[in-house]
Amino acid sequence: MHNNIEKRLWFIELLAWWEGKINASTLMRQFLLSRVQAQHDIKRYMHLQPNNLTYCASSKGFIPAVNFIPQFISGDVVEYLNWLGQSEHADQTAQVPHHALSLPAREVSAPVIRMLVNAMRQQRRLDVDYISLSHPDNQGRIITPHHFVKTGLRWHLRAYCEKSAGYRDFVLSRFRGIPDLLDKSQHNTLQDHAWNTEITLILQPDPRLSLAQQKVIAQDYTMQNNQLHINTRACLAQYLLQELQVNVREQSISPEAQQLVLVNIEDIKPWLFDYKT
Repeated sequence: MHNNIEKRLWFIELLAWWEGKINASTLMRQFLLSRVQAQHDIKRYMHLQPNNLTYCASSKGFIPAVNFIPQFISGDVVEYLNWLGQSEHADQTAQVPHHALSLPAREVSAPVIRMLVNAMRQQRRLDVDYISLSHPDNQGRIITPHHFVKTGLRWHLRAYCEKSAGYRDFVLSRFRGIPDLLDKSQHNTLQDHAWNTEITLILQPDPRLSLAQQKVIAQDYTMQNNQLHINTRACLAQYLLQELQVNVREQSISPEAQQLVLVNIEDIKPWLFDYKT
């Protein structure tokens, strides 16, 4: 299916589901379409998903049917909120007031990224200069990168490091200079044990909260039996806990600030930076 058509079908479903209505006028304003084209797009969606929408005369548009099943959207509200913040042609009169935090950009060198991409695609070694908080002076390393990873506020690189003789994470903004592309590497993604190990974080509301407060947290995260199970790669567990503001060491943090605790900490400890020596 043509990308533009698929984007419009996605939009029809997005607004129908999250705003409760979609009509030709909204499509016209969003994509600068003629009424005929907008009506045709809605008919196309109805043909593809005949049980998802129903026409409502009082709303003058199509609303979600009781048995609506998303086909083009994820069903995650973040998708809709991202659209609110990024849409360029959205109807300004129909917009919902919203605001997104403006986070500081981290400077990442384009030449570095190009070399990292080449090394990944060709499974080759790279001679790089890298700085860190423990070593703020340039340190030469030879690495074999295998994945870019977004960990919330920043991106990092997962790579085999010959200096450390193991797989490590490298912050993209801390590379210096232009890496040198070397020969083929014997190290690949399949040998990264922490990357290929799947673990489950079991979280629950902080028991120091009142029962009423715990219920609020449980509803926030759609918990089952007062627990939230999150599957993740073992090497990403620490980042996930940090994003959720779960502190596995400091007990003096107020329960209102922490909100969640890690239930199976003994199982997860081997994968956490805080417990590595």
